[in-house]
Amino acid sequence: MEEAMVSLKDISAACGVSIATVSKALNNHNDISVETKEYIKKVSESLGYYPNSAAKALKTNRTYSIGMLFVDDAMSGLTHDFFSNILDSFKRAAEAKGYDITFINSNKTRPNRMSYLAHTRYRGFDGVCIACVNFYDPEVIELVRSDIPVVTIDHMFNNRTAVLSDNVTGMRDLLQYAYNKGHRKIAYIHGAESAVTHSRVSSFFKTADELGLVIPDEYVKEAPYRSTDETQKKTDELLDLSNPPTCILYPDDFSAFGGINAINNRGLSIPDDISIAGYDGIRIARHIEPQLTTIRQDTEKMGNMAATELIDQIEHPKTTLVKQIIVEGSVYPGKTIRDISQK
Repeated sequence: MEEAMVSLKDISAACGVSIATVSKALNNHNDISVETKEYIKKVSESLGYYPNSAAKALKTNRTYSIGMLFVDDAMSGLTHDFFSNILDSFKRAAEAKGYDITFINSNKTRPNRMSYLAHTRYRGFDGVCIACVNFYDPEVIELVRSDIPVVTIDHMFNNRTAVLSDNVTGMRDLLQYAYNKGHRKIAYIHGAESAVTHSRVSSFFKTADELGLVIPDEYVKEAPYRSTDETQKKTDELLDLSNPPTCILYPDDFSAFGGINAINNRGLSIPDDISIAGYDGIRIARHIEPQLTTIRQDTEKMGNMAATELIDQIEHPKTTLVKQIIVEGSVYPGKTIRDISQK
């Protein structure tokens, strides 16, 4: 036989207080003593009382549920270190404030699927965090233009708060680091077109100009993020040049493994024969030999800030300002850029 759910009336009888006092204690009101609150909460737990989420939603006009829109075209899913670390930080920060996280279904081949906005409304999400998507997708734009609280990661819309990695400073610092090690022939394999790529490429050329570096056209290649096959191919093209670079920068740490394969296949040594650097600072890059020189991004701070800003929008909609929050990374020296400054 199924047990009856414990009600406020049951707790009231067990504690010898009014139902109103029980309600105030469980909702953490300030007009009853701390001792009374703790006593009522302790009794309610011993009786097996759980708040009714539907009733709570009716009362507060919130479901305490946040949608996460994450569409990874590279099909790496949550093995994508950069975004998975951000999402993990976001989840922990949101849960600490009483919110649950649910992924929005992004499978567009599913029959009778809902749009992202329709799914968000159907699920009753209080807000949505958008990361690693095609931000030019009409469904994404529809969601961003709606009245749903939204925060984006690594992409900026005029009317939405965004948490951004500082790609301009990161690329500047990485190129400066290679330059300080004596490298003047520096190639760059950048990622596919995106706001992130645009920032990094612009910073690469601006910094090169400031340093007086001449970057031949053939030193700049494109390969999709996280594509080791493509970066292996582009690395071979660079090494086949009559005047090859002494250092190659890659779109991200994972794609740098394609370059490592190409270099190893030629019997060359990193960094003795050719220097390389990645971007992101993923964990595995610190456990290979030699350790990869890279930009380590502060994914913990990015996730935490995204959750904090989104929940602030949800709970204080009239006073929350649209912000662009830029989070700096730092150069992780590693051991894959050789110092040739004394040569």
